Amino acid sequence: MKRIPPLFPQGSTSPPCTRDTGEQQEEAAGAMGGHNPTEVQMSQLVLPCHSNQHGELSAGQLLKWIDTAACLSAERHAGCPCVTASMDDIYFEHTISVGQVVSIKAKVNRAFNSSMEVGIQVSYEDLCSGKHCSICKAYATFVAQGPPGTKVKLKPLTPQTEEEKIEHSIAAERRRMRLVHKDTIKDLLTRSTSNTEMETRDGSVVVPAEKTRVESVELVLPPHANHQGNTFGGQIMAWMENVATIAASRLCHAHPTLRAIEMFHFRGPSQVGDRLVLKAIVNNAFKNSMEVGVCTEAYDQEMSVSRRHINSAFMTFVVLDEEGRPRTLPMVMPQPGDGERRYREASARKKIRLDRKYVVSCKQTEVPLSVPWDQSNKVYLSYNNVSALKTLVAKANWVLAREKEKVQIYTLEEDKFLSFRIEMSVHISAGQAFSLLSDLRRRHEWDRHYESAELVQQVDEDDAIYHVLSQTLSCENKPQDFVILASRRKPCSRGDPYVVAFRSVTLPTHPASTNYTRGETLCSGFCVWPESEEMSKVAYYNQATPGYLNYVTTNVVGLSSNFCATFEACEKFLLKNKDDLIARLQDL
Repeated sequence: MKRIPPLFPQGSTSPPCTRDTGEQQEEAAGAMGGHNPTEVQMSQLVLPCHSNQHGELSAGQLLKWIDTAACLSAERHAGCPCVTASMDDIYFEHTISVGQVVSIKAKVNRAFNSSMEVGIQVSYEDLCSGKHCSICKAYATFVAQGPPGTKVKLKPLTPQTEEEKIEHSIAAERRRMRLVHKDTIKDLLTRSTSNTEMETRDGSVVVPAEKTRVESVELVLPPHANHQGNTFGGQIMAWMENVATIAASRLCHAHPTLRAIEMFHFRGPSQVGDRLVLKAIVNNAFKNSMEVGVCTEAYDQEMSVSRRHINSAFMTFVVLDEEGRPRTLPMVMPQPGDGERRYREASARKKIRLDRKYVVSCKQTEVPLSVPWDQSNKVYLSYNNVSALKTLVAKANWVLAREKEKVQIYTLEEDKFLSFRIEMSVHISAGQAFSLLSDLRRRHEWDRHYESAELVQQVDEDDAIYHVLSQTLSCENKPQDFVILASRRKPCSRGDPYVVAFRSVTLPTHPASTNYTRGETLCSGFCVWPESEEMSKVAYYNQATPGYLNYVTTNVVGLSSNFCATFEACEKFLLKNKDDLIARLQDL
């Protein structure tokens, strides 16, 4: 396969911050070694009281520490009490033994209106060997709480370092994914469960799912809650992990290890004095892993109202042998009715988890260029598409390589990629430029490399898939074609750009043809920043690959003017069509 030519062809806790002004916070940050003012560091020595029967740190205790560190970071930024609203997927890469030190770093990535995303990194240190190892990375959403009946509006957070700018930019994309998470799961389960068959494995023991059912009650006491009397989210997660572990143990008659927790949301608070009822059951057991569903409900002492649903979560467990390899598990026989429904849904969720982990969690360079697109991974491919471009935009080491009149060309050299961006200011509003550039069917009007672009599927309001035909390159005997996912994003808040991101996908309806050389693009697209009501900065980004470095460098050093000429044609296209666009919008 050929890749697209890069231009237009395609514990101890840090002391709380007590000063109020931005200058004082910067001084405090300097005193802490240049840390982000919201950063909290926690170090905990794992003692026997924190461990399970293996002498390893219990996942429940780790979840409590993670939630505590994240909450302190959120409160440092908000200046008021905060509560846990949700937690994204967590994948535990290693276990931690008694005597090792757990290090947790948490800092606010971005503040929205009344909620904020906190990024958490967990690692451990072996004090004897000096070995350090990453355990997991997590993202939690916290909501600031003011006096009863009032809503706290959070101050914006200004990122300073390259890493902070990347996390700040992608946080908006993660927030978008969280907001549609429930509907996405419901839609995917509806499409998937009807085709799920009961698994059969020769010689496997079959355990009725009802034998794994667990129910436990916990009384919320003052040590379990914050100073407003709301139960700590981490405490609830620890209790949930406890009953889930018991359910998993009843299936395998061994001590299971928690490997992952699926994204979940707290639906409502619980307070001191509440009784929390926790229920767990093994929904499905695959060859080497099992899914346990856990539900938490609350009621008060008087039982004056019906039980309140606090949250539900799905946890994945494995059983490791002496060499640390996952053992084969018994099969589950679900009860008719709800048991069979949970069994089928667990199979569908496993596919969803794999899609989400594969596309969202891994590094950009680990994702194949053309990932198969289908309904089950559309949200995650869209996320990956936009976040990859935003990551490229936020890089700090861009160097001005060439300037011709109003067009500037910048390059970024890292690892095996040479990326470039081309930008210029255009007398057009950012919204108009965004609308015109996001429709690939009009690309041929200004980009001579494009022959045509057919809209294959309008996925939703923000995403579309196109089949693009380009001209024959000098080094090829036949034209190229591409199947491209185009993802549009309007600004999430002031200062954000309009984004149009492109990446290759594969569709069964459009396989590679002998009439064309199938091209691919890894990461490219436009960002448009408003400079005034009638002026915008338009920038095109592309992550080139070794096969086309000669084409890129020829333009960068000035031996060719294709880049500049194409971008100047783009400017003329925008200026020519902005009035027609205004007229069409007025007619609507």
